[in-house]
Amino acid sequence: MSTDQPRPGSGEPPEDDPFLKKPQHPQEPPADSGDPYGGAPRGPAAGGPYGGGPPPGGGPYGGGPYGGGDPYGAGDPLAGMPPLAGRGRRLVARIIDAVLIGVPVGLIMWFIVGGVDYTATNESGRQSVVSGVTMLAYLIYEGIMLTTRGQTVGKMAMKIRVAMLENGAIPTAQAGWVRAAVYTLPEVIPCCGTIFWLLNVLWCTWDKPYQQCLHDKAARTVVVSTA
Repeated sequence: MSTDQPRPGSGEPPEDDPFLKKPQHPQEPPADSGDPYGGAPRGPAAGGPYGGGPPPGGGPYGGGPYGGGDPYGAGDPLAGMPPLAGRGRRLVARIIDAVLIGVPVGLIMWFIVGGVDYTATNESGRQSVVSGVTMLAYLIYEGIMLTTRGQTVGKMAMKIRVAMLENGAIPTAQAGWVRAAVYTLPEVIPCCGTIFWLLNVLWCTWDKPYQQCLHDKAARTVVVSTA
C-alpha cells in the first residue's frame, strides 16, 4: 500500500481536500485594507468632495478673496478679509485729499494764469486751466500713492487702505492707475462727466457684498480698514 496519502484517523487531512479550504468571496477586500468598501482611503486625509479634506482656496468668485469661504460660492465672500472700510471714513478721506491737492495747486495756478483782465471769457478759460491742472495733479498723486503703499494721506488719516480684491495686496501698477483714472478723468467730459462722477462715488452705498465704487470694480480693488 502506498504511503503518500495519510491514512484515515491519522489526524492530518489531505492538502487537496476541497471541503477544508477556506472559501474566498470574489468581492472580499484585501486582508490588510481594513475597509469594507475596497480599501479606498476615507476621512480628512482622503481629500476630494466625498472623502473629507480641506476645500481648495478661495478667490474673488470662489468664496472669500483672501482664501476663505466655499469654493463653489456658498460660503461667506468676506471670509478672511479685513473689515470693509465705512463709507463715512472713505468720504472724509476723499475730502482730506481734495483739500491737500486742490488748495495749493489752485493757488499756484491762480498766480501763474491770473491777470488783470477779469472779463467773463478770460475768467472761464482760467478756471478751465486751473481745474485741468488740479485734476492732473490729483491723478498723479493718487496713482503714485496707491501703487506704492495702498493709501493716500487722507486714507492714512482715516486708517483705511485700498487692497486687491483677489489677495489683499497693495494695488498693482495697472490696478492703481486704472482706479485713479476712472475716478478722476471722466470729469473732463462736460455735463456727463459730472453725472458719472456722482454715480461712481455713490455706487458703494448699495453695492454688495464688497461696497465697491465703479473705480473699484474697474481696478478689482476693495477698501478695507487698517484699525
